[in-house]
Amino acid sequence: MTPAFFFSVCLSMTAVCLRAAVIRNITDESLGASAIIEKVNANSTKVLVHGDIVPTATRNAVPCTAIGCKWPKTGRFVYVPVSIGTEYSSQERDVIINALVTFHASTCIRFVWRTSDRDFLHFFSGQGCYSYLGRQNGGQLVSLQRNGCLFQSTVQHEVLHALGFHHEQVRSDRDRHVRILTENIIPGQEHNFVKVQTNNLGLPMTSTLSCTMADSTSPGMGSQRFLPGPILILILEMLSE
Repeated sequence: MTPAFFFSVCLSMTAVCLRAAVIRNITDESLGASAIIEKVNANSTKVLVHGDIVPTATRNAVPCTAIGCKWPKTGRFVYVPVSIGTEYSSQERDVIINALVTFHASTCIRFVWRTSDRDFLHFFSGQGCYSYLGRQNGGQLVSLQRNGCLFQSTVQHEVLHALGFHHEQVRSDRDRHVRILTENIIPGQEHNFVKVQTNNLGLPMTSTLSCTMADSTSPGMGSQRFLPGPILILILEMLSE
């Protein structure tokens, strides 16, 4: 039995507990990952860039294109060792595991339990939802605060950062898809919309980006920040059929 297969089996044995854990906060999860993360991280004292990325001395959240930033590929798959903190309950662990296994269905990523691996992802309940960008040296922390971050979409979001993916709004080809409404950006948050050089894998921007709305309950945050461009409008029409 391979480690990745064992990972999937562990999930299936706890499906009932997982469903109960997810239903517990279904209203909050309906907000979407970005809104959840923004809400949870609002009072965090952790130094973050782009809302939920931890800067490093060597990369400072620049694009993940350097050698060593990506996780290595072995044969057909990219194996990423993981560990989960003991502070989580069994139901909370199931939420994390379920989110990780979703990557197995449509990508070459395979999450395996860490044994003696030098580089690995460690999920813990820190102050907010955040991750480093791309592979780091040694144990790499991914914070999923117990009260607020434990949703499938939120876990997936932070894991994507750990795999080297940046936010859509800073993509190098962003201006071909959307126009940033700078007048609606919260003062002091302009740096979160500065484009970076990214490898977009030939993929279009997600249709949800143009619909990102700020939390209307927060001061100065009630306006749309993105205006869809022609390409994005076409994508929206295709998805609505």
